[in-house]
Amino acid sequence: MSDSMLKRENDVRYDVTLLTDEDIYLFKQGTHFKLYEKLGSHGVKSDGTEGTYFAVWAPNAEHVSVMGDFNRWNTQSHSLKAREDSSGIWEGFVSGVAPGAPYKYHIVSRYGRYSVDKGDPYSFRWESPPRTASVVWDLGYTWGDDAWMKNRRDANGLDRPLAIYEVHLGSWRRVPEEGNRFLTYREMAPYLIDYVKESGFTHVEFLPVMEHPFYGSWGYETTGYFAPTARYGTPQDLMYLIDSLHRNGIGVILDWVPSHFPDNEYGLIYFDGTHLYEHADPRQGFQPEWKSYIFNHSRSEVAAFLISSAFFWLDRYHADGLRVDAVASMLYLDYGRKAGEWIPNKHGGRENLEAIAFIKNFNEAVYREFPDVQTIAEESTAWPMVSRPTYVGGLGFGLKWNMGWMHDALAYFSQDPIYRKYRHDQLTFSIWYAFSENFLLPLSHDEVVFGKGSLIRRMPGDDWQKFANLRLLFGYMYGHPGKKLLFMGDEFGQWDEWYHEKSLDWHLLEYPYHQGAQRWVKDLNHLYRTEPALHEIDFSPDGFEWIDFRDGDSSVISFMRRGKTTDDRLLAVFNFTPVPRKNYRIGVPRGGFWTEILNSDAKLYGGSGQGNLGGAEAAPIAFHGRYHSLSLTLPPLAVLFFKSEAGQA
Repeated sequence: MSDSMLKRENDVRYDVTLLTDEDIYLFKQGTHFKLYEKLGSHGVKSDGTEGTYFAVWAPNAEHVSVMGDFNRWNTQSHSLKAREDSSGIWEGFVSGVAPGAPYKYHIVSRYGRYSVDKGDPYSFRWESPPRTASVVWDLGYTWGDDAWMKNRRDANGLDRPLAIYEVHLGSWRRVPEEGNRFLTYREMAPYLIDYVKESGFTHVEFLPVMEHPFYGSWGYETTGYFAPTARYGTPQDLMYLIDSLHRNGIGVILDWVPSHFPDNEYGLIYFDGTHLYEHADPRQGFQPEWKSYIFNHSRSEVAAFLISSAFFWLDRYHADGLRVDAVASMLYLDYGRKAGEWIPNKHGGRENLEAIAFIKNFNEAVYREFPDVQTIAEESTAWPMVSRPTYVGGLGFGLKWNMGWMHDALAYFSQDPIYRKYRHDQLTFSIWYAFSENFLLPLSHDEVVFGKGSLIRRMPGDDWQKFANLRLLFGYMYGHPGKKLLFMGDEFGQWDEWYHEKSLDWHLLEYPYHQGAQRWVKDLNHLYRTEPALHEIDFSPDGFEWIDFRDGDSSVISFMRRGKTTDDRLLAVFNFTPVPRKNYRIGVPRGGFWTEILNSDAKLYGGSGQGNLGGAEAAPIAFHGRYHSLSLTLPPLAVLFFKSEAGQA
């Protein structure tokens, strides 16, 4: 190697830094939530020389160097220097390193001479798996969603309709003519936008887009907490997809995983020869259910890392919300463990006090900085006040998945209708706790994988009854208080379980039953978005009123939904059996004509076409404790929605 080459390879400057004393103080306090502006790799120009500034936290390292194509992956030639402020941050400026350059850190621990090559925890881009290097990248992008960002509070508010279409990017649609390859972020944009707009959903929720090594984890085993997966394109390509969705009036929610991370050597585990990001004791730091490692949420720098990741996606990618995965695993020290496999908290309990403090801090920080977004908890237990403000003792989330509703509803619908009268309470029970949280009703990806069967296959009966039941389930979901989430493929009755390695079975839309299911969801979304009674008061008993929940023998229920004004009222009547019911009387709060605005048994949905010829006149016959009532035909396995004319007595 020539002297000039050696000089160029050793050209690391230590007088260039992005870190101020205040940055270091906030980092050590755990209150610096924009670390992505300071740590990682950043293109800078110093004294007329362009290059890249590198900074990595490795407090227990004896030596740290950066290596890549620019120095032939030499572990010794480009050493970083430890700051003299006890922060544990190593930094240096390397001239000539430009965006697109792959790199890793070579870290030699002060303990046991352990050495390892690590990706950059703060990198904006990684190589596409199975390659494992980080990539220097510039996040410059010209956004065109100013109108959306200015007014998105109106789209994300808790009194607004949230009908979320849950999407796995790699399997929504593929290109079979080209080896079944993925669509890129940019390729997906026009197809997804057209479909979501036509279907009437208000938001899409992407399963984790963050870089992950094992594709079969669906993104839930994250390595790149600041980088979208390169499988589908560049960071700017994802920005384009989100930007395009926003410009078409569609919100974007991202799944985010602050609970655990995988054991890949180049990732966060044992980062500097110590348990830097994870707990050292496996009773606290290892999750046996997923065979992954648990963040040490009590460590200030780790908390700052995670909350900076949350800020990053809301800031640089304009996300409208974060759905936080596996919250229950963070709340409980004994989650997924047997007796003796966990360490009680200082009071002797099973509550993870440090993780609880982190969750509250996360929510407070997000809503302080981004008041027009939502944080959503996937929390499967009865932990109280998940979606209540921290100042009253809550965890501070905006919404909580209603897992109880989901499990009860699917258990009920999987029963042959002849037995449903014995499970009637399973259907109505969710209303008794419906207003204890700000609930979102999910029919998610988790319910159509791993041998559970697709939604349509879980419905009993012949094909006609299966699709009638599916439409009825969706109608029950949209009538029930709470925001809505539906996983891709469910809306048209995909027969097969979801599999991440193949596209949805779009060819099924050639068949009438599948067309009918899709049309039903579209019309439900339209009704939900245009009728304030179905979305304005989701989280208070003021928005809901039972008409009758006692007719278990007939498996019929009926209730009213209300909006903020007196005239915003809808009546929903459900028949959960295949037996049509003639002259079925329902008490209503006012006289006049009640228009049948939606009927899941209509022929255009694949139903039998029974109903009430557009509506019914309320007679002055007292019933169900009300002065007026309707005499209705209840179609088989169907839901009817009625609206009365304003101003009627």
